[in-house]
Amino acid sequence: MEDNRRYITIALAKGRLAKKTMDLFENMGILCEEMKDPESRKLVFTNEEWKLKFFLAKANDVPTFVEYGAADIGVVGKDTIDEENRRLYEVLDLGFGKCRMCVAGPESARELLQHGERIRVASKYPEIAKDYFHNKKHQTVEIIKLNGSVELAPIVGLSEVIVDIVETGSTLKQNGLCVLEEICDLSARVVVNRVSMKMEQERIRTIINGLKDELAKKEQA
Repeated sequence: MEDNRRYITIALAKGRLAKKTMDLFENMGILCEEMKDPESRKLVFTNEEWKLKFFLAKANDVPTFVEYGAADIGVVGKDTIDEENRRLYEVLDLGFGKCRMCVAGPESARELLQHGERIRVASKYPEIAKDYFHNKKHQTVEIIKLNGSVELAPIVGLSEVIVDIVETGSTLKQNGLCVLEEICDLSARVVVNRVSMKMEQERIRTIINGLKDELAKKEQA
């Protein structure tokens, strides 16, 4: 019998998040062996049984694919979701890839934050930094966008503080910096296109509930 359902397309952020997500799908019985082939040059992988398509994308691009409907579902870090600020539904916290978004700098900068002084803030996440300082702290700051090694900024005098992801804090410590304020907790999240959620609600809910069940099993194990 012909399967006339359309494919549900899932965009995964490349790297650890994609691997951990595919492990969850495998536990649900959704297999995609082609994705495991390191020699494969394919960009889109299919599971015919569930009528699913998977593709890997740069983290920053996942929310864009989902907002515009090129992907129905996406899995990406909360940091990217907040930074990209796309129109989509955030429906599930997968609980892995945990870290924190923080304001960090030398201990001497703590006073500047407490007194709301005008300072420079360097970050790979200018939108998150702007939202935090302007809307939550109501502190006037100049935000400088950097693409790598943000820890350098306060060391060489480019900025007083940085806004960045912190996992263990060891890199900060090695460079004479510390966490001064915590902005939010981060982890991998599932996002869904707004139209897809209406048009394919039943199938998307089945996938999300399956992921929830697998996460619950892991917690109980």
